[in-house]
Amino acid sequence: MRAYVTLAAILIAGTSAQESFKCPDDYGFYPHHLSCDKYWKCDNSVAELKTCGNGLAFDASDSKFLTENCDYLHNVDCGERTQLEPPIGTPHCARLYGIFADEKKCDTFWNCWNGEASRYQCSPGLAYDREARVCMWADQVPECKVEEVANGFACPAAGEVSGASGSFSRHAHPDDCRKYYICLEGIAREYGCPIGTVFKIGDSDGSGACEDPEDVPGCEDYYGDLDLKSIRKSELLAGIQSSGESRNVANKPSKPRPSSGQTARPAQPQGQE
Repeated sequence: MRAYVTLAAILIAGTSAQESFKCPDDYGFYPHHLSCDKYWKCDNSVAELKTCGNGLAFDASDSKFLTENCDYLHNVDCGERTQLEPPIGTPHCARLYGIFADEKKCDTFWNCWNGEASRYQCSPGLAYDREARVCMWADQVPECKVEEVANGFACPAAGEVSGASGSFSRHAHPDDCRKYYICLEGIAREYGCPIGTVFKIGDSDGSGACEDPEDVPGCEDYYGDLDLKSIRKSELLAGIQSSGESRNVANKPSKPRPSSGQTARPAQPQGQE
C-alpha cells in the first residue's frame, strides 16, 4: 500500500510540475529549473517534460532555445541545476552514458553508450586522467600506481649515467626494439620510434636515437616483410611522426631486444634497496 501511495505521489508531483511550466514560445526546448538531465519540450505552446539518458544532461547553451541536445554530463555546465536521476550502472559504466576510467588499469578507459562499454587504451607511457578526461603522462595522473608508470621502469640515480646530458637520458626498452624510455629529472616516460625505425642504443650511457632496423644489431627483422619504403612515404607515417606516439604495426607482436647490458632495468620492489 505504501509503495502505491509513493508512486501516486510521484505521478501527481510530476503532473503538477508539468502543468506549472508555461511555454515562453510556441516551440522550443527549455532547461528544467532544478534538474540538469530534464528539460521542457514545447510544441504548439504545450509543455512536455523530457529526461535525457542516464549519464547525459540537457545542454541549455542555445540562447534561442531551438536545440534539443543531451550531452555527456562532463560537457554540460549545469549551474544551479544540480539534481540528477539516480545512476544506472552496467559493467565498466557508472551510468548508461559517459566516459569512465578503468578500475584497475590506469591507461584504460571506457566509453559507455546506452550501457554498452567500448574499451580504449592510452598510448604507451600515458594514463587516463579522470578530471581532465584525456590521456596524460602517467606520472602526472595521481590515480596511477607507481608500478604502472612506464611499465615499472626506474630511472638511474642522479650521476649514475656518465653519458647523460644533465638530468636527461634515453634508455632502450627491454622487450620492444621500437620503444625506449626518456628520463627527465628522475621521471621515466615511454616513447616509440616512428614506423620504419627502431631505437639504437648510443655509444655512451643514456644516449640513443631512432635508426633504420638494418643498422641496429638484433632488430634487423623487426618489421618482417613490411615494405618500409612505402610506409615511410605514406601520409599516415607523417602524421604519426608529428605526434611522437608509439603505435603497433599491423598488430605485430613486439620483438625482444637483444641483451646488451644497456637495456632498461626494472624498478625495485617496495621495501628493497
